[in-house]
Amino acid sequence: MALPGGDLKIFTLAFVFGGLLPSLLWLWFWLKEDEEHPEPKTILALVFLMGLAVVVLVLPIQKFIDTQILSASGKLVLWAATEEALKFLAVLLLLWGTHAANEPIDWPIYLITAALGFATLENTLFLMKPIAVSGATVSLLTGQLRFLGSTLLHTIASGLIGIAMGISFHLGIWRRAVLVFGWFLVAVTLHSAFNFFIIRNDGSDFMQVFAFLWVAAIILLLLFEKVRRISK
Repeated sequence: MALPGGDLKIFTLAFVFGGLLPSLLWLWFWLKEDEEHPEPKTILALVFLMGLAVVVLVLPIQKFIDTQILSASGKLVLWAATEEALKFLAVLLLLWGTHAANEPIDWPIYLITAALGFATLENTLFLMKPIAVSGATVSLLTGQLRFLGSTLLHTIASGLIGIAMGISFHLGIWRRAVLVFGWFLVAVTLHSAFNFFIIRNDGSDFMQVFAFLWVAAIILLLLFEKVRRISK
């Protein structure tokens, strides 16, 4: 279904400046971390697009959760779990039966790429209404710059699952499954906590949450280095 002219302009503005550019900058940063053995650009593009597509799958599931679960905290946890699970499963589905992920470092790269694709469309949808109402400049200030925190959050959460896949690369299937599931729970916990603190007090705690995310990002970078050493 085509968007009306005005809505199309709003979508394009939100998509390019609020969604795509921040995600591409983050993607460039992470790909620079793996310059020794770069991933095929075609596969990276497909993984990024798969991340975009996951948003379309997540929305009706989250709407169903919203209608069936009464507990606000329960909703936040299930919403986070749905997003993290579908991002992970999308990457597994795309890479299944291929040799694209043939070393430990490939997994965090691919999962971060999918996460940035997801954040691109999620942030676009988040920004569309503020842009329509208040204009682009005001929209960037709406929600305490939530979209910046969201991009970083998705990078960290999916990156942690990718780190688990990389660390367990040479383990047996059951030990690997246990390790990845444990890190998946960590990612869901982090994601749920972010949502909780953003919603609480209308996002007035955002700067503290954003600072915590940067600490988590530094930890992710250290773990990334560990996986890169395993790959070598």
